[in-house]
Amino acid sequence: MIDRRTPTSELTVGSEASSDRLTPAIVAGMAQATPSGAITIVLADDHQVVRAGLRLLLQAEDGFEVVAEAGDVATTERRVAAYRPRVLILDLNMPGESSLPAIPRLRQTAPETQIVVLTMQNDPAFAREALRAGAIGYVLKEAADSELVQAVRLAAEGRTYLNPELGARLAAAPQADGPPDDLSARELEVLRLIALGYTNGEIATRLYLSVRTVESHRAHIQQKTGRTTRAALVAYAREHELV
Repeated sequence: MIDRRTPTSELTVGSEASSDRLTPAIVAGMAQATPSGAITIVLADDHQVVRAGLRLLLQAEDGFEVVAEAGDVATTERRVAAYRPRVLILDLNMPGESSLPAIPRLRQTAPETQIVVLTMQNDPAFAREALRAGAIGYVLKEAADSELVQAVRLAAEGRTYLNPELGARLAAAPQADGPPDDLSARELEVLRLIALGYTNGEIATRLYLSVRTVESHRAHIQQKTGRTTRAALVAYAREHELV
């Protein structure tokens, strides 16, 4: 019997409050309740409204079971370790640490879990780095309604899905060993925003980072590119078609 003094929201599978108190016995019980052969899914996005919409989209599909949700990288890692889903749907931009460096850790923790990135980042450099890190799918949020279900089904079979537009741009792009001057995905993101005229404070707010972290990224970008002024960084970004 449910204790009426306990808010029911704390008992919701995948809620932020409940899953941090999960025990192995509870997780095992949840696994037994999952339909046999279902594609189990963990949703990781920092916007609760987005997660709710994605849950509705996915749960409407035969054979899909959303077992947990997360709103940041640290929580995502705990959910994946606890639930071992067939597929993790992962937003690239969440508060705190970038999701990209977490992909190899997630794959090491749960090799059976395939990762589909769902993001607004439509730059081929991000798609390339995500796939290199261990993701198997890359879907743009603007196309989630039409592409996400297919990407999840393919991921569950161990097959790659890449947004068609990005795939065409990747195929047309000159082959290179990596991003220009070995810039990381986060550094590329900061550089792009600098080139678009954002201040350090605005970049920090947009990327859920501290101003000091943005300043550190900017210093690394300047060191790697040899460009020390905003004008030079803007020119560099344009040369490499980052804006």
